[in-house]
Amino acid sequence: MFQRLRAFPLIALLAAAACDERPTVTPKDHAEGLYVKGTAEYLQGQFTAALASFDEMQKLAPEDPRLPAARGEVYLSMGKIAEAATEFEAALKLEPKRSTNWSRLGFVQAQLGRTEEAMSSLRKAIGLYPNDANALEQLGEIHFKKGEHEEAVRHFILASNVASHLAAKSELILRAVDVMTKQGREPEVLALVQKSANEGVRTAGVLTTLGDSLVRAKKLPEAAAAYQEAASKSPRDPTLWELVGTIHLQLDKPGDAIAAYKESLRVKDRAIVHVALARIQLAMKSKEGAEQELAAALETVQGNDVRELRELADLLVTMERKSDALRILGNLSAEKDMAKDAELHLTTARLARDLKDVALQQTACARALAADPAVKKCP
Repeated sequence: MFQRLRAFPLIALLAAAACDERPTVTPKDHAEGLYVKGTAEYLQGQFTAALASFDEMQKLAPEDPRLPAARGEVYLSMGKIAEAATEFEAALKLEPKRSTNWSRLGFVQAQLGRTEEAMSSLRKAIGLYPNDANALEQLGEIHFKKGEHEEAVRHFILASNVASHLAAKSELILRAVDVMTKQGREPEVLALVQKSANEGVRTAGVLTTLGDSLVRAKKLPEAAAAYQEAASKSPRDPTLWELVGTIHLQLDKPGDAIAAYKESLRVKDRAIVHVALARIQLAMKSKEGAEQELAAALETVQGNDVRELRELADLLVTMERKSDALRILGNLSAEKDMAKDAELHLTTARLARDLKDVALQQTACARALAADPAVKKCP
């Protein structure tokens, strides 16, 4: 018992001594902490605070080569391009062999319109690190602006090949596709997206583009398969299943078309899909089924979707509800955005004539003639 009592003061003394042994924070540790703090602030969008942290760090570690590059990134995010260029130039004086510094400098030089300097910097970045996707992409953009489309496409594809993330690979392939499409290089587009998909870049964007290209190549079964896979990777997009259904209709597969359209409706209830289903029901001689789909279309129709409204009006005419169709077309024809749509105005005029609405017929004819002087005759 006595020994136990004597042990208590000794334990207390040792505990007190341990509390006094606080870890020493060196200037280097403090500087590193400020770098981490500034980086976190930058990532959180607190740019002014990040710059303040980096300024404090500079007082402790003025020669740290990471500082000017870090400040350059902050300035770039703030839209202060000239200041960013100055910082990246300073970073290169400290680390001339760091490819990222050359890549970022090239990017900001391009934003400042210093094209030749930008290309030189970007090529230096690639010379140091051939797999610099950002530098390759930026070179592609510069070539595109210069009208050098072949070089632009080549660099976008090279950037995609070395990009580290699937999403980035996909975006770069689609950027190349955009350039090629504007040049009318459709066979090359199909070859590129097919190759990309075969190599594992099977994102919704690439697969949708593949489907589009296959449709233009009249390879409808393959297009339907591409759209269906794209739909599985983009579960909130109802239009992909709609495209699958439309292709199955063209292939005379109404059962598959109905299944695809119903998948589209599960994603979003839309009138345009109910219209398509109503037409299938009419083709199958099911007036009751068509009436049900028409009712669903009228419940879900959106007043700002022109394609939907025109398809619905056409279905209403088919189902002998011409007055309802004319109300839709009359309102649509009066919209300012549709002023140059001569075909819409002519369709409205014809239906107005059939229903003996002389005033609307004359108004629609006047709109058609104003939209297209080549219109020689109006109902």
